[in-house]
Amino acid sequence: MTPGAGQEKELRADAARNRARILQVARARLAAGDNSLQLNAVARLAGVGVGTVYRHFPNRHALVEALSAERLRELVDEAQAAASADDPLTGLRRLLGFALDRMLDDPDFAAVLESAGDTGAQTSDLKAELDRAVTGLLNGVRLTGAVRSSVEADDVRRLLCGVAHAVRSGSGEVKDLYLDVLLQGLRPPR
Repeated sequence: MTPGAGQEKELRADAARNRARILQVARARLAAGDNSLQLNAVARLAGVGVGTVYRHFPNRHALVEALSAERLRELVDEAQAAASADDPLTGLRRLLGFALDRMLDDPDFAAVLESAGDTGAQTSDLKAELDRAVTGLLNGVRLTGAVRSSVEADDVRRLLCGVAHAVRSGSGEVKDLYLDVLLQGLRPPR
């Protein structure tokens, strides 16, 4: 049985080539401005059968997750660096800005972060790793008194998704303002 999206089982050489070709075509479609990522069209352009695409990626979201894996890994690395920063509050602000920039640059990446359910094991694993790093960061920021004790990593991710939506629906000029509002909202009540 061929593994689904995000599974780490070893693929046969031909299956691995097909998966890589599908991802290459999908990236090229996105770069060309086609955000639809219709799996039938991707299959045709990749020179594989529709069944092959669906075996690797059962739906568009699974394909988007696979395409977002590299960005998600970068976000995890940034969160780990922020958690080990000398000033945790500065690390949190830097992490939120980094994540927001990527979400605004790539709406599909934002959809992966917003999604409550993951299609692939790789996405679930990376999100869990991200949450662990953000939890460590929040614990450090709590020691400075700058974050409510009830705020969890998942809350921060959801709130940031809301900020990204607000910035996209307005103008990019409000990004820093909205980030400041988010950080102020994380503070404990007076």
